[in-house]
Amino acid sequence: MNSEWKSVGNGHLEGPIPIPDLDPSKLTITLTKSPKAIPAPETLIFGGVMSDHMLVASFDPVSGWSAPEIKPYGPFTLDPASSCFQYATNTFEGMKAYIGPDGAPRLFRPAKNMARLARSAERLALPKFIGRQPFNPDALLELIKKLVVIDQRWIPNIEGYSLYIRPTIIGTRSALGVSASDHALLYVILSPTGPYFRTGPKPISLLAAAENVRAWPGGTGSHKVAGNYAPGFLPQRIAAKQGYDQILWLLRDENEWKVTEAGAMNVFVVVDREDGDFDLITPPLDGTILPGVTRDSILAIAKAHTTGKLTLPGLSPTRCLHPHERAFAISDLDRWLSEGKLREMFAVGTAAVVAPVGRVGFQDDLKKLARDLVLPSYEAGMGPVSRGVRQMIVDIQEGKFEWDGWCGSFNERLTLREHGNASNWLGRFST
Repeated sequence: MNSEWKSVGNGHLEGPIPIPDLDPSKLTITLTKSPKAIPAPETLIFGGVMSDHMLVASFDPVSGWSAPEIKPYGPFTLDPASSCFQYATNTFEGMKAYIGPDGAPRLFRPAKNMARLARSAERLALPKFIGRQPFNPDALLELIKKLVVIDQRWIPNIEGYSLYIRPTIIGTRSALGVSASDHALLYVILSPTGPYFRTGPKPISLLAAAENVRAWPGGTGSHKVAGNYAPGFLPQRIAAKQGYDQILWLLRDENEWKVTEAGAMNVFVVVDREDGDFDLITPPLDGTILPGVTRDSILAIAKAHTTGKLTLPGLSPTRCLHPHERAFAISDLDRWLSEGKLREMFAVGTAAVVAPVGRVGFQDDLKKLARDLVLPSYEAGMGPVSRGVRQMIVDIQEGKFEWDGWCGSFNERLTLREHGNASNWLGRFST
């Protein structure tokens, strides 16, 4: 239970008044009577197909969180004045479910996503608790597991495929006043997805954005909120017209253009060291960088490789990776290339896991000079470090390699309120 102070008039407050938090024990389940056909894996487009069911709960400032529901996927009815439409009071997460060797679903480090969603919701004052988390992350994770079990048949049992999970919280206060939303809607939807690279890893090209910024100090760059994404659509379109795949976001720091992110992904570079090892460098979490789960995982397994706790596929255990969270600029990329030290550059995120970078186009808005920085190429598309960390993460996700409890299988027991013969349709998905 969360608590709030309740106004009783004349400026006086009475409290604390208990406000219900998310409660998995109150879950109700209504299964679809018309389960959809699952499309062939080769036809899947990221986010283009949704599974049969969704999870929904709403927040009211007086009654707190409603009893959560799992019900057939479908549209919502919202007031046109809702703050989610007017002021972008929206936050979301991206995570995936996999099928392990035991046939049970698996989630990759889901507590990280729940914690980040809670931080993002708090940043947008969703819901309007004082000094409290917006929801119980453990409760939401339990509910997500139940949803995944119900729609387990939607998880492609093919290497490189998964079920994408999109938890979302939106503000639903139906008034135009510019203030925090005291009403909210939480929902979770699922979408089967295939590998980011359908024909194998292909290096992407980036256009460094000197005229636009993704985030700025004191803003919301370190949170996964909807308002961070729409402003990037036009620069992305401009980049595509110039023959680039994505935007490399920069931030001006005195006389340097600091590298921040690539599209909606974190960035890493691999640089030769004097001792023959590699430096693995990514920009620091300075408030403008999203703390990606894949980013954090790569830093951890790079350190584990160097300390001998594991060996990355394709890398000699004696070739150490020294992870660093420190700023670097376009000028550093240029210098490392001219010195022959820049071995790899890659972007990382939930969707792609790892995307190698082949070239970076840069036009300084002061000098008006445009040129491409061309990175070393590799026959298989990825360099040894990017390939090694990608393979290790995928192996952990799919249960081929167990590491530090990052990805365990589960089968949630469901309390099902039967509707017709829906319980028979659930069948093998409940335990």
